[in-house]
Amino acid sequence: MQRLLTPAKRVLQVRRATQELLVTPARLLPEAHQSRFSTIPAVPLAKRDTWPKDVGILALEVYFPAQYVDQADLEKYYNVQAGRFTVGLGQTHMGFCSVKEDINSLCLTVLQRLMERTKIPWDAVGRLEVGTETIIDKSKAVKTVLMELFQDSGNTDIEGIDTTNACYGGTASLFNAANWMESSSWDGRYAVVVCGDIAVYSNSTLRPSGGAGAVAMLIGPQAPLALERGLRGTHMENVYDFYKPDGSTEYPMVDGQFSIQCYIRALDQCYKVYRQKIQNQWKQAGVDRTFTLDDLQFMVFHTPFCRMAQKSLARLMFHDFLSASSDAQSSRYKGLEALKGLKLEDTYTNKDVEKALMKASLDAFNKKSKASLYLSTHNGNMYTSSLYGCLASLLSQHSAQDLAGSRIGAYSYGSGLAASFFSFRASQDASPGSPLEQLVSSMADLPTRLAARRRISAEEFTEIMEQREHFYHKVNFSPPGDTSSLFPGTWYLERVDELHRRKYARCPV
Repeated sequence: MQRLLTPAKRVLQVRRATQELLVTPARLLPEAHQSRFSTIPAVPLAKRDTWPKDVGILALEVYFPAQYVDQADLEKYYNVQAGRFTVGLGQTHMGFCSVKEDINSLCLTVLQRLMERTKIPWDAVGRLEVGTETIIDKSKAVKTVLMELFQDSGNTDIEGIDTTNACYGGTASLFNAANWMESSSWDGRYAVVVCGDIAVYSNSTLRPSGGAGAVAMLIGPQAPLALERGLRGTHMENVYDFYKPDGSTEYPMVDGQFSIQCYIRALDQCYKVYRQKIQNQWKQAGVDRTFTLDDLQFMVFHTPFCRMAQKSLARLMFHDFLSASSDAQSSRYKGLEALKGLKLEDTYTNKDVEKALMKASLDAFNKKSKASLYLSTHNGNMYTSSLYGCLASLLSQHSAQDLAGSRIGAYSYGSGLAASFFSFRASQDASPGSPLEQLVSSMADLPTRLAARRRISAEEFTEIMEQREHFYHKVNFSPPGDTSSLFPGTWYLERVDELHRRKYARCPV
């Protein structure tokens, strides 16, 4: 029987192993370790007298279900005008889960895929954060289920639990992981952030705005996508735009139009704070100028539906327009002259202003944000993982050379509400084999994986949603359905016993 180490001895063992890797040439390591060096750099040991540099995303993995429903089919099924979902939402397909999958299985799948692809040892993880609003237990965290994957390594010294606030939990988890790494608590190991959700609505025209998926991110120093320190604009407020007070159902209570207004109002506040902070940094460096969209090479948004991202980028241009000089308003923002003198708070429901801004910002949207909507277009809203699915899409649609040295803005929104505007800085090195090039290459198969899914009719989709309703909170059952329809390597719910305990199994790889 394997002797269990105390947490203190285990950390010391990990540190020694890490130090050995740092001083051992890759060519002298066993083959299993050599492959790891081609993907992820070794983590430097924590030092109390230095700040870990460029903490951010080292690697990223995306998971989505193996079936989808076509939005055009849903338009016919709900007998609405053609284009209601495909044009109005800006989406073509929507991924969804059968009873075979729940939030635990989604997160198990994406975490295992990340660890297997990067070949990071399981005992090299010191913090695991989960962001989700798909709550299936009021006490037991999804993170505790994920600890099953660490069992063979003997690594139980892993901090972090679940974070919940609508679609913001993934971002809060990312911030928590980065803060841990930049604190005296860091022990030299990696952090992992997992965010995922199953977005489902009652059988109405709200249902096509759903989706499902999960994202896992490996967090560490010297990252190809580093979080820019001190550059976060956050807005928190008490509202009831979208919430889930009824634990007997998966479905939320939604005030759609009010939620859109809350999203935009929070964006206004976050962008103001972010601009002020970056301008203060510039001023300390001797640069006195105004921050604009031109300082963001790319921009990703939390995407409840794709048109929302386009509206949001237009809103950022409105900020730039209002803060520009009269000469700049006339020369740089042609077509917006009629908007002079307007106040932000007076325009939330003004469709004429929205149309003018979307027209004026179309080129900027096409350059900065359109590529980030690939996954959302084909899979729908993934709640906490939506923003990071957009980041993955951006990587899949651009080369490392396109991204090198760029600043990528990010806006995260969670109803209720919590929101942040922050940014990543891509590394300058885009050479073959560089961390940035490998991160970009790892997302190159995203279109192929989406194309490999199975199309389900609107009628069968509705039947599966009815099955989810029937089995929600049921006990002593095995979910119906065939596992052969799942992607290889997918974790799935095998059984729920009479005490609500869930057992999971994995499809063959």
